[in-house]
Amino acid sequence: MDTLPVIVAVDGSPDSERALRWAIEAARLRSAPLQIVHVWPYVTTEGRAAAESGIGDPVLDELRKKLDGQADTAGLPGVEFRSLSGLTDTLLPALGAEAQLLVLGSRGRGGFASLLLGSNGMACAAHSEGPVVVVPRPDRGDAERGPDGELVRPTPSQVTLGVDASSDEPGAIGFAFAEASRRDARLLVVSGFSWPMMTPPSFEYIAAYDGTQQEYENALAEQLTRTLAPHRERHPEVPVTVELRNADAAGQLVEASRASDLVVVARHRRRLPIGRRLGSVAHAVLLHAVCSIAVVPEEPERTGEPERTGEPERAEESERTGEPGGAAEGQSGQ
Repeated sequence: MDTLPVIVAVDGSPDSERALRWAIEAARLRSAPLQIVHVWPYVTTEGRAAAESGIGDPVLDELRKKLDGQADTAGLPGVEFRSLSGLTDTLLPALGAEAQLLVLGSRGRGGFASLLLGSNGMACAAHSEGPVVVVPRPDRGDAERGPDGELVRPTPSQVTLGVDASSDEPGAIGFAFAEASRRDARLLVVSGFSWPMMTPPSFEYIAAYDGTQQEYENALAEQLTRTLAPHRERHPEVPVTVELRNADAAGQLVEASRASDLVVVARHRRRLPIGRRLGSVAHAVLLHAVCSIAVVPEEPERTGEPERTGEPERAEESERTGEPGGAAEGQSGQ
């Protein structure tokens, strides 16, 4: 069993509390410790003092009161509150190396109301060494909402996986199967392709595949079947439906998110001279999916050195309740 914690970032906003609820459930499903992290966005006197002493962080103090004796956290191996002081868009992605999951809300305090995803959420999705889950606001799309304004969870439970049929994505596929198994959910595998296959050499387009659409689709279906086979053998309890369509992958995933608990996508970063960016599908799903979104990096990155663009000076201290647990899961996208 993985002993790494689920880490959730909080800032006192409704978005971060929504992320906290998601992270508590994720930790419970994994029997994992939970780490609740608040990052003071600037190195202030108050922030440094709270990080050094473990007390005086108003965001964490308030959450301690709310969670004290709560049944959802009572059975967890451990709950840790952690205050950090420094640059959030650097500190939060670095926490991914310490966690099973890094969980954030779609936006936090101080963001523009019109933004669909905060800068910290985007930074974590693009740079975290481990999987990142972003919990969106319930006002996206036309999804069904309850009297409290929150999303009504779909029945039956469903996890949706976006996968490129022409390539192997073991990290995202394995994550999706394991998550569906934990949630006793069905798994919908969505794969989009374009026909005719076109590639831009300079300013003109040329056909890249000399065959019929049906031949190309059959070849993709066979490859996708081979790719999924070991995961299906590992999780025979998970019902799987595969949809391979000549349609935009991002659009299909956003549509499927209305009936899903979670959408899982591979990171597929584009490496540019100005820095690393998310692939177009992951980026679009993060901005528009109705349910929570998990962005999973390529497997080799999990065992490599974490990506860092500089480590600012920071102070931290932990306060633990229950069994000692590792670092935790996500933070609300501030």
